[in-house]
Amino acid sequence: MNWIKRLYVRNLFFFLLLGLAGGFALSFYVEPLRILCAVLSWVLLLVCVWDLLFLFFLKKPIVIERRYPEKMSNGDVNTFSLLVSSRYTIGMKARVLEEMPVQLQMRQNEFSLRLLPHRVHEIDYELSPKSRGIYSFGKCHVLISHLGLFERRITLENHLDIPCYPSFVQMRKYQLLATMDRLVELGVKRIRRIGSTMEFDHIREYVKGDEYRHMNWKASAKHNKLMINQYQEEKSQPIYSFIDLGRVMRMPFQEMTLLDYAINATLVLSNAAILKQDRAGMLTFSKDVNNHIPAEKNNKQMKLIADKLYGITTRFEESEFGGLYAFARKHINKRSLIFIYTNFETLEAMNRQLPYLRMLNKSHIVVVIVFKNTELLEMSREEAFKTIDVYNKIIAEKFVYEKNLIIQELIRNGLQTIYTAPEDLSINAVNKYLEVKARGLI
Repeated sequence: MNWIKRLYVRNLFFFLLLGLAGGFALSFYVEPLRILCAVLSWVLLLVCVWDLLFLFFLKKPIVIERRYPEKMSNGDVNTFSLLVSSRYTIGMKARVLEEMPVQLQMRQNEFSLRLLPHRVHEIDYELSPKSRGIYSFGKCHVLISHLGLFERRITLENHLDIPCYPSFVQMRKYQLLATMDRLVELGVKRIRRIGSTMEFDHIREYVKGDEYRHMNWKASAKHNKLMINQYQEEKSQPIYSFIDLGRVMRMPFQEMTLLDYAINATLVLSNAAILKQDRAGMLTFSKDVNNHIPAEKNNKQMKLIADKLYGITTRFEESEFGGLYAFARKHINKRSLIFIYTNFETLEAMNRQLPYLRMLNKSHIVVVIVFKNTELLEMSREEAFKTIDVYNKIIAEKFVYEKNLIIQELIRNGLQTIYTAPEDLSINAVNKYLEVKARGLI
């Protein structure tokens, strides 16, 4: 009797029964109508028997296959495919219901299609996760119908867990366009290099257009032709990402926290640094310092960074920059470019941490990331017609003005800053890294 559990009665069946009941009721007043309703009742019974037999005469009439990625990219569009094939000899109607992960809170997870006999049908859909972690897909149900009176349920029982990692899609996009010299499409600026790099590479023959100041006169006299020193961009410079895990990074923007944006930017920046033959490293800090990865450029470095970024979460405490400075002074000895992903909402909060940032900036190049509150910016620009709207607009303008004062104070104290909307953080971080490299600050 297991087939009964897989049987569903459609609304059409009840509508036909209701119509027959109404016909029999009218037959008390119209005698010829009773014979017609009796005939229709037997016809409906035969049709129901035929529909049930046709739906259940095959043991495994539908084959379901998931072609899902091994991991998802946080904040990006991920593509999923369901393959459904029919073994029926005629076309069938089908409804596919996938049990989506609870994190997505999706209610419209039904796909309708017509199954042609002995053909594989592919259902493609897209998901955009907004948080890292494990996404569990439950059962996949296919409800098939023939005449529309009944449905048979076929279920794929296999549960599927897919981890959601920091945005490796952005990282791969940058890497691909970098190899094709098309980074301008992503917003990477072409930075004019100031002066010349100082790392000697080799001596080569002079060609028209080379810098005269790089001429090697001793080698020219020895070979009896003009020779020039070839320099290359300085490499193997440490690039660190310091990620604040304090409560300020829990602020949500477009369903993602500031921490998630910082993690995605760290992944993209680390990959960019390794592509430029620099060394990439990272750490996280709050009350104490954790997840320290020393700056390296070997093949396993990006996987190590991605694995560390996958599991970090924010905390409800205020971060301690003094401990961060002490850790950096002890464990980071070489002059480095340090990106600090944090957020200051008030001048008082910034002034408490400013002395530690200044001391850290004496030994390294410090870039402080401060996030724009885009919602407050929009509120401050809206027209106000009601009293409550005027109050909201004034408060929003006050916060925006204070954010600008924070940026000015950081710059005045010699700190590099990135004041950016959360969604533009990755590309702005790469641009700042290229700018610092071009200016020869490290």
